Amino acid sequence: MKSAVETLNPTRVRLSIEVPFEELKDSLDAAYKKINQQVTVKGFRKGKIPARVIDQRFGRGAVLEEAVNDALPKFYTEAVNEAEIDVLGQPEVDITELKDGETLNFTAEVDVRPAIEIPDYSGIEVEVDAVEVSDEDVDKAVTELRERFASTSPVERAAEDGDVVTIDLEAKVDGEVLEDGVASGVSYTIGSGELLDGIDDAVKGLEAGGEATFTSELKGGSAAGKEAEVTVKVTQVAARELPELDDEFAQLASEFDTLEELRADSRKRLENMKQYDQATQAQERVLEKLLELVEVPVPEKLLEDEINTRKHNLEHHQLGQMGLDLAKYLEIQGKTEEEFDTETKEAAVKGIKTQFVLDELVKREKLNVNQEELTEHLMRRAASSGMSPDQFAQAVVEGGQVPLLVGEVARGKALAVVVEAATVKDTNGEVVDLEDDEDETAETVETVEAASEETPAEAEEKTEG
Repeated sequence: MKSAVETLNPTRVRLSIEVPFEELKDSLDAAYKKINQQVTVKGFRKGKIPARVIDQRFGRGAVLEEAVNDALPKFYTEAVNEAEIDVLGQPEVDITELKDGETLNFTAEVDVRPAIEIPDYSGIEVEVDAVEVSDEDVDKAVTELRERFASTSPVERAAEDGDVVTIDLEAKVDGEVLEDGVASGVSYTIGSGELLDGIDDAVKGLEAGGEATFTSELKGGSAAGKEAEVTVKVTQVAARELPELDDEFAQLASEFDTLEELRADSRKRLENMKQYDQATQAQERVLEKLLELVEVPVPEKLLEDEINTRKHNLEHHQLGQMGLDLAKYLEIQGKTEEEFDTETKEAAVKGIKTQFVLDELVKREKLNVNQEELTEHLMRRAASSGMSPDQFAQAVVEGGQVPLLVGEVARGKALAVVVEAATVKDTNGEVVDLEDDEDETAETVETVEAASEETPAEAEEKTEG
């Protein structure tokens, strides 16, 4: 076999492959054997029909077609390996010449991962929010905790903001009561915004036994997105009573003995959260700067597949679970379809570029992923998916997705290398030291995932290839 590579553009090549006919012998033998099992000829036992009889009865062309279909993937793979090119997706194959007994010539056009030059990134500088926790922040956190320990007691008065009301609901669309539009004994805190739009105004001022009707757009169920006439009846009004802010509350709500200790712990927790947010912000901004430094051609077919995959996942998975279609989603977001398409394309381009650049860094820095890192990442992914680690691991192995998880961790490590080399300052002008963060690799993996969303179209292509 002979092969040659022609570069059509930075992300696409054409392989020209010549195969001497003798190298098709195994595929021809397999073709005759396969046809033998599929046909019957009077006078011959099944599977024992001579090749010359198959040629006479069914035509040599049918045999050649079967043999070529069998041989093409093998010779294409050999040519790719020989040329040492990193292909993306499936090739477009064209048989240019097939002479029985002489030669098979064909071409294969395929997208390839572009060559990327990573410049010096040590000069990257980014600014992030300073870690500052005010007394007001601590007050808010303690108040939220206090509200979780609130008690309620029935009152004989009209409902007010903050009260907990027990209500019965009935929703009608076009005058018909919906099968799933009736609910009884629902507990609702006025002002929480957890139910239908308009319900707060409807129930405020009502005493137990009071009833009101209002119009609202349904957020879920069989008539999601439709305007409904909702009747609400209040069966009980209860006032919420907050516990006193004292040492006794601290002992009730935490492991601490005093309110001062509880407030100190709340401050520390808020500082940790802001430090985490600061680290994530640094990683995102360093990644943005890195992508600005690198010229990355994006394969058209890969980009098209990625855009289609993102749209499909949004429409058929995320929005479907919320009972919305794309049109309603765009209406809620206040976007036109053109704006949505533009944003989707920009996100897809960024995702592909992120993977290409970080994968190149993985190779350049010779980064490896050990079993401990892979296991830790698998555990985190399992938790976010709602599956047990064993279930998630089994699904990953059965789906052939282990290399994809390894890639995720490796790209996270590559970004961590760049972040470590960059200068990160907060809004106060202080240099931020991120090296003490024990979860730095996990955080950078999350940042990469958010930027690339695993580029599912490419992942699928790599799995198929």
